[in-house]
Amino acid sequence: MTAPEQGRALPSHVRTAIDFVPLLVFFGANYVWGILPATAVLVVATTIATLVLWLAERRIPPIPVATAVLVGFFGALTLVFDDAFFIKIKPTVVSLLFAVVLAGGLARGKLLVKYLFGAAGIQLRDAAWRVLTWRWIGFFVLLAVLNEVVWRSFSTDTWVSYKVFGILPLTLLFAGLQMPLILREQKALSASGDSLN
Repeated sequence: MTAPEQGRALPSHVRTAIDFVPLLVFFGANYVWGILPATAVLVVATTIATLVLWLAERRIPPIPVATAVLVGFFGALTLVFDDAFFIKIKPTVVSLLFAVVLAGGLARGKLLVKYLFGAAGIQLRDAAWRVLTWRWIGFFVLLAVLNEVVWRSFSTDTWVSYKVFGILPLTLLFAGLQMPLILREQKALSASGDSLN
């Protein structure tokens, strides 16, 4: 039996579905057993989803692997200390980490958003990548603030619902709102025949 072609990326909707399954399992487990058992289930489900991506693509997907490591880390803290605080602050920490990494890349002259989305075949001039990078930085900071407001102000069940049915849809909506800029930039590139920086 031959291995799948190395580096063959799954369609984005398939990857999104794979990313969403652990969250749905987490939501169901919280409903049935509560937040602590649900956290253990989330760690296992996220690990399995990451392995599925690796088996399908035969490469290390950096963002899912980073997500799995962070879920494992905060999940372990939650279970060891028997305190849901750790799993609740994970989205805050992850969002701020992404914002800091993107800002740090800009400070060093690196357009990390270009690296991530360029792999999907999106071609823009560096000025447009900078605009998108600042937008994503702002969005990740907003996600961090929203998570803090929700987990500190509402019940655990409400926070779980927000984590499952709020963060990913908000992220997809924000990404979709960037399409006018991307399409406008690609149209300008096509019309002018400019070479990419």
